[in-house]
Amino acid sequence: MDLFDQDDDRNDNRPLAERMRPRTLDEYVGQRHLLGSESLLRRAVAEDRLFSVIFWGPPGSGKTTLARIMARETKSHFISFSAVLSGVKEIRAVVEEATGQWRDQRRKTVLFVDEIHRFNKAQQDAFLPHVESGLITLIGATTENPSFEVIAPLLSRMRVLTLQPFTEEDLARIVRSALADRERGLGELGVEIEPEAVLHIVRSADGDARSALNSLEAAASLAVRAGETVRLITRPLAEEAIQRKALRYDKDGEEHYNLISALHKSLRGSDPDAALYWLGRMLTAGEEPLYLARRLVRFASEDIGNADPRALGLAVDALQAFHFLGSPEGELALAQAVVYLATAPKSNAVYAGFGRVRATIEATGTLPVPLPIRNAPTKLMQSLEYGEGYRYAHDYADAYAPQEYLPEELRGAEHRFYRPTDRGYEKTIGERMEYWRKLRAADPGKET
Repeated sequence: MDLFDQDDDRNDNRPLAERMRPRTLDEYVGQRHLLGSESLLRRAVAEDRLFSVIFWGPPGSGKTTLARIMARETKSHFISFSAVLSGVKEIRAVVEEATGQWRDQRRKTVLFVDEIHRFNKAQQDAFLPHVESGLITLIGATTENPSFEVIAPLLSRMRVLTLQPFTEEDLARIVRSALADRERGLGELGVEIEPEAVLHIVRSADGDARSALNSLEAAASLAVRAGETVRLITRPLAEEAIQRKALRYDKDGEEHYNLISALHKSLRGSDPDAALYWLGRMLTAGEEPLYLARRLVRFASEDIGNADPRALGLAVDALQAFHFLGSPEGELALAQAVVYLATAPKSNAVYAGFGRVRATIEATGTLPVPLPIRNAPTKLMQSLEYGEGYRYAHDYADAYAPQEYLPEELRGAEHRFYRPTDRGYEKTIGERMEYWRKLRAADPGKET
């Protein structure tokens, strides 16, 4: 079935997001990195030279819409296929339909597969020869990393194009366009909207155009029902429609920096309750969760370091978990990381040590590498005594070879950049380093 057969059916019962789908690339808002005037995708559509592609991006980023536009503008037969509900039997029917379209009308077939990451191996194998032959132009949409979910032979025959969440500017433009559009949008209702209401709808949507339009439709319905002479969507009305209070927050202003500072200092101060609260405040206000995840990774190195080496791994795991789950499920992983980081032993020894290194490099410039630890792959380098005198650590007791690794100008206690604390695992590290110093002082050249 060609989904475009019903495109001109102005069914008022269809959701606003469905009615407002762009019909051409020129109507499409956003994804400028993919749809610039000289982009590969735009040229392929203009020249009727489509290629099989996987659109990888978050929900509401326009993956389905782009697939429909590509088929429409190249006058291709369009088939939508469910990776969840269909099997190999349905694939055979798709192939027969595509074959008939080409044989009878010389019409190419675009097959759109939503959630292509749910395809099993048998389904992917069944499509492979028809994608390779060009009978079918396969367009897949996924929110998951395709390199983990799509078999290598199929992936090698498709291009992966990454879609980004819509920017606030893009979403505001989409919202205002839908409110003014008399043909497909809400223009006939005569509803106006306050800038603060637009901002709340846009930020609540978190880059999802479908969510923004659904919220706008609900808010417009409330404005019409209010029965006022002037139908106006105010911020309180938008809050009521979305069922979410607009917290005072500016991602680019003072409040943003106040809140992230409060989160960071609560973590450093080992207060899990306060840290959880500030995390919740920022997420509820619409902060980008991946920004928060990156800050947690940074905190793990800066304020915990080797006092608890597991902290960095857990913070990275939380970031990956959010990538995998998205909102709201992935936010729990961030909360778990916040509690762990807040309650872990603290040390800024790595952070401070690296700062000393940078200051020393700035002051001393490019000091030469000591000859014993230089690489000597050629006879010339060997003749210049590169690598001469190097002691292989595994030939010594405890796999420790007493020798100097720093440039000569930086040797001595004043250039001990990393100074571990006596907290957490760093206490063990400090004891080990002191043991090595004693070995070096006692007999720096004795082999076992």
